[in-house]
Amino acid sequence: MSNRQTINTRGAPQAIGTYSQAVKAGTTVYISGQIPLVPETMEVQDGDFKDLTRRCFTNLKAIAEAAGGTLEDAAKVNVFLTDLSNFAAVNEVMAEFFEQPYPARAAIGVKELPKGVPVEVDAVLELK
Repeated sequence: MSNRQTINTRGAPQAIGTYSQAVKAGTTVYISGQIPLVPETMEVQDGDFKDLTRRCFTNLKAIAEAAGGTLEDAAKVNVFLTDLSNFAAVNEVMAEFFEQPYPARAAIGVKELPKGVPVEVDAVLELK
């Protein structure tokens, strides 16, 4: 793919494995799953579930901006939760980052996530 570009920003946690923060292919940006890591320390954000979820979206926002877009360009968001009873809190936090028309979304219950966190979020953007 000659039109494929990796996206990297210090505004989000650095990749801790064999993946890129995001890959831009044409006008589509695939952002890797973001757990609530603070970019400067690479440690899990302190706080309650909403604080952790907010950090995930803050990280996504930084990567979207590094790719030349914003979260308004999100076409699809996937939210991975170790406890689906936190779904209402996810909706509250998403309302801080998105306005209508909202992106398509899936909420997936999983047994566990990296570093024992309760939430991970990824996104696909379609740049204007």
